Amino acid sequence: MATKVFMEALSPTMEEGRLVKWLKNEGDVVKSGEPLAEVETDKAIMELVARGDGVLRKRFVGEGDARPVGQLVGVIAAPDENIDALIAEAGGAPSSAGATAAPAAQPAQVVAQTRETAGASPVPRTPNESQGEASTPPQQKTIAAGGGAPPAPRPSAPPPAQPAPQAEGNGGVRSSPLARRLAREQGLDLGQLRGSGPGGRIIRRDIEAAASASVASATAPRPPAPAREGDFQDIALTQIRKTIARRLSESIGPIPTFYLTAEYDLGRVEDMRKAMTALGDEFKVSVNDVLLKAVATALTQHPEVNAHWLGDRIRMFNRVHLGVAVATDDGLIVPVIFDADRKSMRQISAEVKELARLARERRLKPEQYTGSTFSVSNLGMYGIDQFTAIINPPETGILAVGRAEDKVLSVDGEFVVRKRLRLTMSCDHRAVDGAVGARFLQTLGRMIENPMMMVA
Repeated sequence: MATKVFMEALSPTMEEGRLVKWLKNEGDVVKSGEPLAEVETDKAIMELVARGDGVLRKRFVGEGDARPVGQLVGVIAAPDENIDALIAEAGGAPSSAGATAAPAAQPAQVVAQTRETAGASPVPRTPNESQGEASTPPQQKTIAAGGGAPPAPRPSAPPPAQPAPQAEGNGGVRSSPLARRLAREQGLDLGQLRGSGPGGRIIRRDIEAAASASVASATAPRPPAPAREGDFQDIALTQIRKTIARRLSESIGPIPTFYLTAEYDLGRVEDMRKAMTALGDEFKVSVNDVLLKAVATALTQHPEVNAHWLGDRIRMFNRVHLGVAVATDDGLIVPVIFDADRKSMRQISAEVKELARLARERRLKPEQYTGSTFSVSNLGMYGIDQFTAIINPPETGILAVGRAEDKVLSVDGEFVVRKRLRLTMSCDHRAVDGAVGARFLQTLGRMIENPMMMVA
């Protein structure tokens, strides 16, 4: 009984996925729940798992190719089962012809339009919807939600055939996404390493061991990178970069945005941080940690800012879920500190560090980067004095944080040096008026200049 393998919606906002690496070859035995491939979503690299037992008979997508959610990418079946009908459905040649074909990549909008005009089912949004059996016993059909999975979309014209994908990328080397990233950072050749993971897969500990051995043996320095040819280089967009472009286009055009900038004194924050550090490293927090706690506390007093614009209504939240922008090699992602107002600075500090690490390793789960009610973006560590951030819809505001710097001020007729911090708030004028945003910044400023208010 064959099982169709669809491109799943591995994140709530995913419209298409890029198949980074097949973890199973055609002819490999697979079990339900076993990883089949690594897929790059709009936020992270995640595993596409099997939804049935059998043999991976066909792979319709090559490594590096993108496919819209809901498109057929493979077939799991018994070794002797006839899957010609499923191959034809995917636009390929019958198995008796011995050819492997892949459907032509189509934009998600085109697939959605084709389904709508053809009266087909909507794009699958859950694993149960995303993969279903082509032939299911009656007792399994009774258990399956919705009576089975929707059919995969058919291309309007026969797609061009392409050769079967290679068994593995990187010259046949099996490796995890984290291992590949660490290998790039250490300058290691995966082809020269032996993996200790399942099936000989190279994992993190193999990279760390190789890096230690490399340092111990004092190997010769790496040769210089080859000179680039030509006048320019085109870089294909990653899934996260495509999503950033789409989301920001949705924000900066339709949203009537205005900006409020204010500067605050960090003297008492610095005194508090020094006192906390004196108690031990476990109490050490950064200015950013203090600021996040202050923002979360201020939002509880201004629910009109802790809100979403929903077109025909404004939803004001009673809980504060703070999005924190994190820069990665592939673009910006915003993991969420849930119930940030109820957490201590130490808890916020630890959580931010962990979320940032997972974000840079592309290992965040969808529930870790969805559901924010307000966001903060900090570029102070890059020496930026002031900037304006773009609102992440449907949120109605975002706070941009510049660097903390010493400034000479006149206080009571004397010149003194004070550490100052400049903040700029972007406001959606449809939901937040100027006075509303100003009052929020006033409350935030009082907490920054008098941090004991956050624990009073």
